[in-house]
Amino acid sequence: MNRVLMILAAGLFLAAGAKAAGFEVRASLPAPALEAQDLKGAPKTLADYRGKVVLLNFWASWCPPCLREMPSMERLREKMAGRPLEIVAVDSAETPEEVNAYLSRMQLGFPVLLDPDGSNTRRWKVFALPTSFLLDAEGRVRYVLTGPTEWDEGEALQVIDALLAELPAPAK
Repeated sequence: MNRVLMILAAGLFLAAGAKAAGFEVRASLPAPALEAQDLKGAPKTLADYRGKVVLLNFWASWCPPCLREMPSMERLREKMAGRPLEIVAVDSAETPEEVNAYLSRMQLGFPVLLDPDGSNTRRWKVFALPTSFLLDAEGRVRYVLTGPTEWDEGEALQVIDALLAELPAPAK
């Protein structure tokens, strides 16, 4: 039943177009816990990304809007190379085989984490896919976006640049 509801929600976003309506500003509260494994089985938590701005994207391979925004996330990763930004994609409630089948068609240079039982998806209160969270370098949720966007341009890029600008300049 949950999968059917997510498919319906994804379809609504597909009908609305590729651009998202806008980012929801959050009150800089600490992010919920994230306990997942990467594709090689190594455990990962948000502490692994502390000190960087994090784009945390919940997605699934059966979600057309999710798949449509993935190339823009890869372009963002390339555009931001050398800057303290980490893009982390959390696959929601699929098997490693399903995720790997999709990734065999699309090469991504950012970490993909697995949430096979959907526990992280529930803990983060994700009700539609894709849903993305932008965290500051201290691990606080600053923005939430429900629906797809082009991450390497427009409002998305402006929000990420603003969060990066808050970081102290690197020591010389």
